[in-house]
Amino acid sequence: MTDNQTLRELYARKSVRAFTDEPVTPEEQDAILEAAFQAPTAGNQQLYTILNITDPALRQTLADLCDHQPMITKAPFCLVFLADCRRWPRVFRAAGQEIRDPGPGDLLLAVADSCIAAQNAVTAAESLGIGSCYIGDVLENCEAMREALHLPAHVVPAAMLIFGRPTQQQKDLVKPTRFPREAIVCENVYRDRTEEELRADFAARAGGEYDFDTKIPPFCAFKYNSDFSKEMSRSAAVYLKDFTFGVE
Repeated sequence: MTDNQTLRELYARKSVRAFTDEPVTPEEQDAILEAAFQAPTAGNQQLYTILNITDPALRQTLADLCDHQPMITKAPFCLVFLADCRRWPRVFRAAGQEIRDPGPGDLLLAVADSCIAAQNAVTAAESLGIGSCYIGDVLENCEAMREALHLPAHVVPAAMLIFGRPTQQQKDLVKPTRFPREAIVCENVYRDRTEEELRADFAARAGGEYDFDTKIPPFCAFKYNSDFSKEMSRSAAVYLKDFTFGVE
C-alpha cells in the first residue's frame, strides 16, 4: 500500500519544530481549517472552538506558559483547539430547553472531537508541504492559560498546533520508530504485556539491543515524574471541577 499517497504522507509525517521564514498563506490556512471542520464529529456537533493565534504578545505568553518554547512565537501559523462544552448548552437554552450542567462525559467527547479535528489539520498541512507540531503543554498552568485565552467555564484547551515549512535540518531528521504491532494491538480484549514482552517491545523499536534498565529510568524522570507532567495533571483537575459539581 506504499504507492498510496495519503498513506505515504501519514507514514512519513514527523513533528517539525523549526521553520523557514516562508509564510503559510491565507489560502493554505483556509484549507487547513476547512480540513479540520470536515473531521468526524459526535452527532455533527463540532464540539470545539479553534483559536487562530495571531497576536505576537499572546504568542509570547503562550510560549512562556508552555514550558518556554520559543518555536511557538516563531511558527508562521498557530492554532489552539478548545474542547467546547459551552456552545451547545447555550443553543439548547436559546431554544427554551431546560438542561443539565455539562459533565465529565461531555468533556471527554469534546476533547475527542477537538483532537480528531486537529489531526485532520495536521494531515492537510502535510499534504501541502507544511510541517506541524503538537504542543501538549497548553493544558498546563490552568489559571494563567484561562486568563490569557479568556476561557469561560466548560471550555478547555485540548491541543495547540504550530505550522510552517520545515527547515532542511528538520527535513533531514529521522522519524522515531514506533512500537511493533503486537505491542499495541490486542484482539477483542485488553491484555497486559509481560515484563519480558515489554523489554522485547523496546528492543524491537530500537531495531536490536536496548538497555532497558539504563534508559527507562531517566525517561521516566523526564516525562512521567517531571514537574510539567505533575502540573498538567493539576491543571486538568482544575478544569475538570467545572464538570463534576454535584456529581457523586
